Amino acid sequence: MGGADGSHGAGGAGGASARRGRGDLLLGVDIGTYSSKGVLCTPAGEVLADATVEHGLSLPRHGWAEHDADAVWWHDLVAVTRQLLGGRYDGADVGAVAVSAIGSCLLPVDAAGRPLRPGILYGIDTRATDEIAWLNRECGEEALFALGGMALTSQAIGPKILWLRRHEPEVWARTATVMTASSYLVLRLTGETVMDRHSASYYNPLVDLARLEWDDRFAGPIVEPEKLPRLAWSTDVVGAVTAEAAAATGLAPGTPVTAGTVDAAAEAVSVGVVEPGDLMVMYGTTLFFILVTDRPIPDPRLWATGFCLPGRYDVAGGMSTTGALTRWFRDQLGGAEVAAEAAGGPNAYAALADLAAGVPPGAEGLVCLPYFAGERTPINDPEARGVFAGLTLNHTRAHLYRAVLEGTAYGVRHNLETMREIGAVPRRLVAVGGGAKSRLWLQTVTDVAGVAQAVPERTSGAAYGDAFLAGLATGLVPDLAALNRDWVRIGETLAPDPAAHAAYGDYYRVYRDLYAASRDQLHALARLGRGGPAPGGRTPSDDAGVG
Repeated sequence: MGGADGSHGAGGAGGASARRGRGDLLLGVDIGTYSSKGVLCTPAGEVLADATVEHGLSLPRHGWAEHDADAVWWHDLVAVTRQLLGGRYDGADVGAVAVSAIGSCLLPVDAAGRPLRPGILYGIDTRATDEIAWLNRECGEEALFALGGMALTSQAIGPKILWLRRHEPEVWARTATVMTASSYLVLRLTGETVMDRHSASYYNPLVDLARLEWDDRFAGPIVEPEKLPRLAWSTDVVGAVTAEAAAATGLAPGTPVTAGTVDAAAEAVSVGVVEPGDLMVMYGTTLFFILVTDRPIPDPRLWATGFCLPGRYDVAGGMSTTGALTRWFRDQLGGAEVAAEAAGGPNAYAALADLAAGVPPGAEGLVCLPYFAGERTPINDPEARGVFAGLTLNHTRAHLYRAVLEGTAYGVRHNLETMREIGAVPRRLVAVGGGAKSRLWLQTVTDVAGVAQAVPERTSGAAYGDAFLAGLATGLVPDLAALNRDWVRIGETLAPDPAAHAAYGDYYRVYRDLYAASRDQLHALARLGRGGPAPGGRTPSDDAGVG
């Protein structure tokens, strides 16, 4: 937990805690894929305390990703809030609360607001592939795209609602409302059933992107309109902490609560990405992009949504396995580094990066397709699979780890090039997230993409953006300009190395061509891995017992 001296706070807010009045602190809580974090801030952006709680991710079947809404989402919010208010501060000090969470997710609740099953997560959950195909066929891809500004992908919640309706009819029969993770937390805090417009943008094909309102033209086979929450902006106060929630969290009854939002949007706010042309690159378990725009700019390869601030939109994208891939490498191939860290040595990721730093750009003829859980933008292919291409007996773990970092960097470049092609041109890139602590990873992305990346002086994550939104919603923060004036400071800007960028050009072309040439084979391997039919119609069981 951060100290009360503001040592974790943003620059330019010194002495703010001494001048504050009781009841004006801002509480932000963010629920992530593997951990949750909360911060307690002054209206000038000084972080007085922070807390983190870790949790697991349930992967009950291939392509499924779930969280228990109470055991993870609500538990973590309570635990984090209790930590933040367990010492020098108490609930009476808090003037406003905002939450964010992984998104968008699908959680069905009954008429009493009780979860009916674990929450189905965002784009890393690919269970609704058949429902996407059915909706495209029955409704028409062009008509669906015209309404929501996005093609249906694993990020879309509409197909997942249809999956729930088809595969778990007993759950669906009891469902009163469908909601996402942040809206469930708002429900538990306030009793209000509401969803922010940024989260709702991913509930396509149920939202009109132009109006950012629910639209029922394709809702018939998916959901009854009365099962959708009312919509609000993330800067709207939608309710107050109830007596029951106060008893659980330690907050004061009546404390204002905003509509909440998706973690990536809150993270963008946390580092000052709020003006058109600002692009956040979030290095987390997955990699997420948010480019703020002043109008919708739809393209089937990317996601066009409403932003968390009124009057702003964004072009978003995401890669399925970035931090998850480095974690896989550490756990499966970094045993020596993990053991050394456990014995008091250096961080395993840092040790692996040191190894990879000794390998030249291009990993001496090795390219990784980082599609270990399918891929989201811009190829939107849940059946894609990971590849190491170019392996020789001279390659080592250092080469492999370098290729992993470079493979994610090629994916970033692919997304940025797609943005430019559609006229959504980034003006400023800001790097955030746990992966942004890796200097090698950031520099690799910068060199591959040929673009500079700004790195904030201090980052407290999406929870910090939540705290700002709470302040903006209640007037405790005077205006949006206060964000980049008082709350955010850029520490350094990484510039691309011209020689490295030139060297990566050929490797990037191989990366693009490799997927295009092997797509059918990767899809066949995905089917075989699930025990499905191989090319020619044979299944693995057909060959059982053959000597």
